[in-house]
Amino acid sequence: MATVEECRTALEELSAKMGRAEGDTRKATQFDRSLSCRLTDLQVTFSGRLRDGALHDITTEPRDDKAQIRLTTTGDDLVALVAGTLDFAAAWAKGRIKLEASFKDLLVLRKLL
Repeated sequence: MATVEECRTALEELSAKMGRAEGDTRKATQFDRSLSCRLTDLQVTFSGRLRDGALHDITTEPRDDKAQIRLTTTGDDLVALVAGTLDFAAAWAKGRIKLEASFKDLLVLRKLL
């Protein structure tokens, strides 16, 4: 079972990957949205901001606002997704990952996934 620190490291690695992205993927990371990642098995929610092609201000501190992009999964699935050993579409189809966002944001995010 992944730990909270392993999940934080995975989110930081995801941020670094987004910063190195090119082309359409790079364009998809250039918007400014609040983001949360709830890990059901660890009972923790990471919050941050997707801005300028990276994740910023990643914290587990509660926030009053409801994030514009919300991801719900387990710690193990988050780590596997970032590592590239779990396919997002397959995990989403099986209910292992839940993504909530506006329709417009989903159209942009599909380039990342």
